[in-house]
Amino acid sequence: METDETPDGSAPEKGGGPAPLWRSRNFLLLWSGQSVAELGSRISSVAVPLLAASVLHASVFQVSLLTFLAWLPYLIFSLPAGLLADRFDQRRLMIGCDLGRMVLMGSLPVVAMVWDLRLWYLYTVVGLSGVLTVLFKVAYQAQLPRLVDPDQLVDGNAKLVMSQDAAELVGPTLSGLLIGLIGATKTFFTNATAFLISALTLWLIREQPRPKDADEKEKEEKLPLRVETVEGIAFIRRQPILRKILACTTTSNFFVMASSSIEVTFLLRELGASSWMVGLVFSISALGGLVIGAFTNRISRRIGTARVIWMAMAVPGPLYLLMPLAPTGAWGILLYGLGLAAFSANAVLYNVAATSYQQRITPTQMMGRVNAAFLWICYGVIPLGALTGGLLGSQLGLRPAMWICVLGTWSAALWVVFSPLRRMRDLPEDSAAAESDGEDSVSKDSVSA
Repeated sequence: METDETPDGSAPEKGGGPAPLWRSRNFLLLWSGQSVAELGSRISSVAVPLLAASVLHASVFQVSLLTFLAWLPYLIFSLPAGLLADRFDQRRLMIGCDLGRMVLMGSLPVVAMVWDLRLWYLYTVVGLSGVLTVLFKVAYQAQLPRLVDPDQLVDGNAKLVMSQDAAELVGPTLSGLLIGLIGATKTFFTNATAFLISALTLWLIREQPRPKDADEKEKEEKLPLRVETVEGIAFIRRQPILRKILACTTTSNFFVMASSSIEVTFLLRELGASSWMVGLVFSISALGGLVIGAFTNRISRRIGTARVIWMAMAVPGPLYLLMPLAPTGAWGILLYGLGLAAFSANAVLYNVAATSYQQRITPTQMMGRVNAAFLWICYGVIPLGALTGGLLGSQLGLRPAMWICVLGTWSAALWVVFSPLRRMRDLPEDSAAAESDGEDSVSKDSVSA
């Protein structure tokens, strides 16, 4: 039976194309729910270490373990999460993850009021929440292509990334206000509420099903479990452009986390920033991502969907050098903030373009496993990057370590600059075209003007 609805649940335009995202009920539900959830996550990113340090009297090393536990699940559970996301209803998985995280975060103030909150329990909550976050993120990235038209992926991803930057801008300040008003422990009721709202918006989504054909079902049923688990990695290996994007993202994540692990200490000890200035630097730096996020779709169309990937990584690089070059004092703090804002803008533009390409060429039935393979590799290096940054800072000094981290971040651009992307204007729209462009040359439709 035919339907007059588009995949996003809205009526098509009179001209036959999909309705704008502003008129897509399903996308607006996804976007609004995730905006609230992102805000809650940014609040907890400040509240968790403050709870550990000020209420539970944890040492510096004990506080650092919280970051390690939050990111470790990406290294351990990403590949199994991809298999689950492809085998089960993704929307229901996301709702379950939201409700699970709601219970975990809400338990912290309850345990503190009824019993005696201990550090081991905070570790348990952070670790289990990390596992649920991995499963949610894998399913979440596979959900957007089911809700919007392929031509709307860039715009949809840009709006979702803008929500992340807005949360990063507002979250730390709001967290500080809440902690001052109601205390670090009770602040976690806010996180629990945010995850509940996200679960409700996901429940209200009415996705138009896209059934698999008989060949796809037969193929999936014949695959052994161990083969199916790593099939996402095998798919990436067959895609020359996707391999370069993964290498670029992984290199960037490693050095960005290395610099992140020492940047607060760098601002305090090398630049003489006060605690409120540190918070202000991070909030203002998010403005770079917000501004670029508002124009990402236009920029990608103007520059080209392939060209924008390597340009976003290479062009802002000189501004990163402002961070290690920053002198002590207010002027240096401003320069550091400008460098950080440049990276925030680059991250939005690059991530939107790269993620949209990955979603377009990945078969629907493999979306979860491919997303999981990406997360396993490019997020799996994050704990290693954080450890490396701390070692460099302690052995070489903060400023030399910052130089290494910044130059390493910029060097990630080499993966995509010296790739088939440099000879293309626009990306191919399916995996077959991508393989052809990577192994032979570029198609006529993709040649740079």
